[in-house]
Amino acid sequence: MEKKQFQAESKRLLDLMINSIYSQKEVFLRELISNASDAIDKVYYKTLTDDSLAFNREDYYIKVAADKENNTLTIYDTGIGMTQEELEENLGTIARSGSLAFKKENEMEEDFDIIGQFGVGFYAAFMVADKLTVLSKAFGSDQAYKWESEGAEGYTIQPAEKSEVGTEITLTLKEDTEEEKYSQFAEEFRLKEIIKKYSDFIRYPIKMDVTKSKPKEDNEEEYVDYVEEETINSMVPIWRKNKSELTDEDYENFYQEKHYGFDKPLKHIHTSVDGTIRYHAILYIPATMPFDYYSKEYEKGLELYSNGVLIMNKCAELLPDYFSFVKGMVDSEDLSLNISREMLQHDRQLKMIEKNITRKIKTELQNMLKNDRDKYEEFYNVFGRQLKYGVYSDFGQHKDVLQDLLMFYSSKEEKLVSLDEYVSRMPEDQKYIYYATGESNERIAKLPQTEIVADKGYEILYFTEDVDEFAIRMLMNYKEKEFKNVSSGDLGLESEEEKKEAEKEATDHKELFEKMKEILSDKVKEVKASKRLRSHPVCFSTEGEVSIEMEKVMQQMPDGQGVKADKVLEINTNHDVFNALKAANENDEEKLKLYTNLLYNQAMLIEGLPIGDPVEFTNDICKVMI
Repeated sequence: MEKKQFQAESKRLLDLMINSIYSQKEVFLRELISNASDAIDKVYYKTLTDDSLAFNREDYYIKVAADKENNTLTIYDTGIGMTQEELEENLGTIARSGSLAFKKENEMEEDFDIIGQFGVGFYAAFMVADKLTVLSKAFGSDQAYKWESEGAEGYTIQPAEKSEVGTEITLTLKEDTEEEKYSQFAEEFRLKEIIKKYSDFIRYPIKMDVTKSKPKEDNEEEYVDYVEEETINSMVPIWRKNKSELTDEDYENFYQEKHYGFDKPLKHIHTSVDGTIRYHAILYIPATMPFDYYSKEYEKGLELYSNGVLIMNKCAELLPDYFSFVKGMVDSEDLSLNISREMLQHDRQLKMIEKNITRKIKTELQNMLKNDRDKYEEFYNVFGRQLKYGVYSDFGQHKDVLQDLLMFYSSKEEKLVSLDEYVSRMPEDQKYIYYATGESNERIAKLPQTEIVADKGYEILYFTEDVDEFAIRMLMNYKEKEFKNVSSGDLGLESEEEKKEAEKEATDHKELFEKMKEILSDKVKEVKASKRLRSHPVCFSTEGEVSIEMEKVMQQMPDGQGVKADKVLEINTNHDVFNALKAANENDEEKLKLYTNLLYNQAMLIEGLPIGDPVEFTNDICKVMI
């Protein structure tokens, strides 16, 4: 019997496939089962176009059978089978798709897709097998043929006996090595696990003989093993069912079955799109954050299926980073697949699905904010930080998508409010959206800088996370209202009369403020009279782009040590402390220096900034007490 050679390029492709294309060897079974499913699809399609043929669904199935003694694994199907020419054509040339040719020849309708790449997926079996034997009898033929190969050196084809139409592929598994245990692919539990993982939603039964046990008839305390044929896959995926058929419990069970998380999801989104691109998706908003969410180990992405066959466990391209917490799956018939199902082409269809999914997630979150406030706040307390990162990242490219989902604690409402709610309540004379930064709501509420804004009756948003101000600076404004830090130099609150009074005070106390600035040297940009303070003696305001809170964040970064806010020390000229300053300025230079340093350090403490020399500060306090 003559051994036939593979084409030269096929040899190279075979070597490439076995050694690098597939990251996990177990996917060979997924490929063979997918091919078997395609073969049955082809019979089904023939019955649709030929009235003399009937398709009795019960006659069509796939069977997986392991023989541990002989170290073999066989996959049977009752599909269309292959003639001698088809065996030669499909299996003699790697990457030739018999399915693709079948589809073209029959001018198949768009809604009936064949996903197989027979010549590619088939050869994945050589990752785990030394020898492949294919016995096939084609639909409408009386003669069966056997194709056999031990790898890249070549193959043989010869006539054979087979009673039923279809194909059976037998793998003679490789011997175990220290690195790889190939015998696992003859283990019943392992095969069931792989089938459930990758092929659970293949639309034909995948059968296996399963070992079970039952009590002996004459002694119920002893058990006897028996073998029973069992259908391993569920066949009808939940995402292809009508939403009306499904309950919340069904979606929660699917979430648990797929190990998307150990929590109970806050919300599920079931969507089916039948337009330019067709797909089904089930998405989940988790209730808790994965323990590794902000680590390098965390992988975002949705499970990706093509016609019920798992392509990727984590397809990162289906989710933007700011929605990386979303779990779930997408199944599409329209995705292009190139040399293997793991090497997905990043094509237009995938980008369209991602765009649609992003829009859907945003809409559902907005609906939750509007209609189920408590649940949205529960979500936001866990993942709000990620939305803020989304606003800040990529130079604010996604701010329009995310701005309506943001929430911050409000000084007036004393709870989380959206930017839309804040703006809708603004008095006509209010120019800015005011915010204050600090470590906690309690500390922010006591900040001296908030006094004048609160006295005007304006609402203040409290920023307590390090990303908050960076995100807002990237947002710049909301509904044409600019954001303004209560510590900013110009709050836009002074009347013309107040401005004139401030100018007069600056002139009257110019000498004192210049001396204080000289004492503090480059620690502050300026010392001036304050118009924002009411009961407190001193505070910082800032000029320029860097706020004090931003300075604190940047100081914690390895490359941000030199970043400083331009601080202005503001003195309350209506406070008793100012009288002490004036008196010291007239009589005692040392006391003026002492008071100036104390007020500066007091302002530092109010802001939560470290004091340069704590010992000197405590000594200064003691001097005042003596």
